[in-house]
Amino acid sequence: MNSSPKQYDVIIIGGGPAGLSAGLYTARARLKTVLIERAAVGGQIINTMWVENYPGFVDSISGIDLTQAMHRQAEKFGMETVYADVSALAADGRTKTVTTSDGVYAAPAVIITGGSERQKLGVPGEAEYTGRGVSYCATCDGAFFTDKEVAVVGGGNAALTEALELTKFASRVYIIHRRDQLRATAVLQEKARANEKIEFLLSSTVDEIVGETFVTGLKMNNVKTGAKFDVPVAGVFMAVGFLPNTGYLKDIVALDELGTIVVDLEMATSVPGIFAAGDIRSKSIRQVIAAAGDGAIAAISAEKYVLA
Repeated sequence: MNSSPKQYDVIIIGGGPAGLSAGLYTARARLKTVLIERAAVGGQIINTMWVENYPGFVDSISGIDLTQAMHRQAEKFGMETVYADVSALAADGRTKTVTTSDGVYAAPAVIITGGSERQKLGVPGEAEYTGRGVSYCATCDGAFFTDKEVAVVGGGNAALTEALELTKFASRVYIIHRRDQLRATAVLQEKARANEKIEFLLSSTVDEIVGETFVTGLKMNNVKTGAKFDVPVAGVFMAVGFLPNTGYLKDIVALDELGTIVVDLEMATSVPGIFAAGDIRSKSIRQVIAAAGDGAIAAISAEKYVLA
């Protein structure tokens, strides 16, 4: 690994909509910018088949197409992209260093847009059958369950979006939620309830995922009555929440009780020169348009910091 850090004006950690928006703004400001992404540029939104609520796209656009366009636009103005894992962030006055699997990067300003990951349910069988019937991405794995019965665990927007995506392939989709009411928006609930392939199992939890080589079913519990029952399915998709990718930041910037980064209205963290935007920041509403707006604010704040 090169012992001499690669020098930039701004380092962006994470390639979702917040990071891509930030990169567009800093690159257009003629700041030397590098975006570091560990996997695929686009973030969680690339798993969404159709984005219907991003202004300007009357007929909707896929999450992949939207973020690929954002990426091309940012690179057009000079943003560089590096694919690497970030393991550490350090701040020494105006010098911030980011340690990655590709080497060490340094800059006066860092914008953290690392987003979050799907949360595990934590029941017996989940780890054992991950990749063999347990999935966290309907867009990625839905086609494997053509003409089969599957379940989605969760009651929010992510869960209903996953369920609607799965109806393109599965013969039946059970939505399992521990409460008696869903948390998803009214529009998504209306779509799900109107789909004849979807069946709701409310006030219910998964006790265990069972199978042989692959998943064959779920052992269930009704939280109101205590009744135990089985649901035969070939697959189960987890959509029970997200965990922010802030494990390496606990001793660097202030985090809230959920592990998300505390920021002010300028997306500034507790450390001068370090900013955060998108789903990884506190009180994010987890929407693409909000993440893009966060990124723009963080970029403008970072520019002011670099040029001060």
